[in-house]
Amino acid sequence: MPATGPPVAAANREKSGLSRMRNPNTSLCCSSIPPIEWTTDCKSEDYDGIILVAKSCDKLPSELECLKGPLKDYSSVDSGLGEEVVVVKVSDVPGNRVVFAPTGPVNRDYDDVRRFSDAAVNGVKRALKAGMQRPLLVCPAHSSYENCTLVAVLGAMHALYTPLEIREVKPFTHKVAVLGVWAKDESQGKEIKELASALESGRCVCRDIGGSDPERMAAPRVAEYVQALFKDSKEVEVTVVSDLTVLEKEYPCLAAVNRCANAVPRHQGRVIKLQYCGEGPIQRTLMLVGKGITYDTGGADIKAGGVMAGMHRDKCGAAAVAGFFQILDKLKPKHLKVIGAMGMVRNSVGSDCYVADELVVSRAGRRIRVGNTDAEGRMVMLDLLCEMKEKAAQETAPELFTIATLTGHATRAMGPNYSIVMDNGPASRQGNALKLQKAGDVLGDMFEVSTIRRDDYEFHRGKSEYEEILQCNNLPSSATPRGHQTPSAFLIMGSGLDKHGIDSDSQLPYSHIDIAGSSGPFPGIPTGAPVVAMATHYILQKI
Repeated sequence: MPATGPPVAAANREKSGLSRMRNPNTSLCCSSIPPIEWTTDCKSEDYDGIILVAKSCDKLPSELECLKGPLKDYSSVDSGLGEEVVVVKVSDVPGNRVVFAPTGPVNRDYDDVRRFSDAAVNGVKRALKAGMQRPLLVCPAHSSYENCTLVAVLGAMHALYTPLEIREVKPFTHKVAVLGVWAKDESQGKEIKELASALESGRCVCRDIGGSDPERMAAPRVAEYVQALFKDSKEVEVTVVSDLTVLEKEYPCLAAVNRCANAVPRHQGRVIKLQYCGEGPIQRTLMLVGKGITYDTGGADIKAGGVMAGMHRDKCGAAAVAGFFQILDKLKPKHLKVIGAMGMVRNSVGSDCYVADELVVSRAGRRIRVGNTDAEGRMVMLDLLCEMKEKAAQETAPELFTIATLTGHATRAMGPNYSIVMDNGPASRQGNALKLQKAGDVLGDMFEVSTIRRDDYEFHRGKSEYEEILQCNNLPSSATPRGHQTPSAFLIMGSGLDKHGIDSDSQLPYSHIDIAGSSGPFPGIPTGAPVVAMATHYILQKI
């Protein structure tokens, strides 16, 4: 990366490993988001077709009366209307065509707002096949879902995302020239445009970092991307730690995982630190640590039998940290401070890789025995979490988080569409996990809540005099009872957070978020979880 400033200053930055260099050669940051416009006129000639997202055409508001008749006429020849996406010719609307994307039932006990985003995704895909380039998304209000229009817009934008590699390799054009959004009035239109653009920009960053292949988003290139992303920001400050001596001294558990990859310059590990400080007196401080394994071979406990494919997605936790800062930079919430750390490391296999049975002393001074090198994510986050714990004493109302695609057990336990959050004692007393789950329900970024139990701590207690803490057993998490809960206990123990529980005079609320299931399918596009839920809870209080 090219240095800025005088040669001596640049040399000093490189020597210390604390770099604020910014890479100027970027045209990538959030460039995947198509222009968004809003209108109150569903017959506007600015568009070439309508995508209608609704349960049915029976209860459309008066402003959309022009759509009712043609859809009812269509239903007379197709009783399947409302079950599948259809294209209907309508003479007096833009482009003379309406894509009707039905939500299906929305009022049963188990329905939720994702009905609207799912329908919007399907509607956009059909509109693209129909050749629309200026679609107008129409999602009228629903009595049970106040934010259904915003959710539908986010669904549409998910379908319109173009991967970073495609945007860089060939002349890039958006999948559509513009995405129109129908709003009932001006205030709704302006709000939806602002919020959707901000939230989608954060998800775009998540997808760019989390979804790109292990060479495009190797650790040094992630650092370049993040620096370029915030190079003009007045609110977000970026610092990159690259010097091996610094990494080994400050983050010994991360350095152990990095040891093998460090021999290959383009794979060398990075710690990317971010800070946002909102206007006015700080009332709350969030401290986020993200797992950024750029590729996970499993290390010496190598992933065999074809299960290594897709392991470039093991960086989605760190990607979520960067994505959350992007939303902060767009919406600029007041009275909020956020400190982030992205641990970017490749878990490589080779003659210098760390191995099971090694003893590693953590930043907190805890002696840890490695049980399985494929449990590298907790190692990479551990010392960064310890550093956050140390800083928390100087912060106002701190709340600590780790965010990671950590365990296969998370997907086995809760399925592929849900993040899992679990609290330590102080966070549980504040109801942090339940609040985040409730926030996730608002815009469809869903959470399940798990509980950290005494069994989880006992699981990680040292089994001999050699070690205080056992990093992991010798089985995959999916074959381990409480496989997604126990790592949170390890992180608490190894970082020294166990000295800040409910029995302490210096309590620190800490929540661990496992997004192994919710981060998205492979092959496929990452979801951007859990940044929308976190933004809803901590930024969009008015929703």
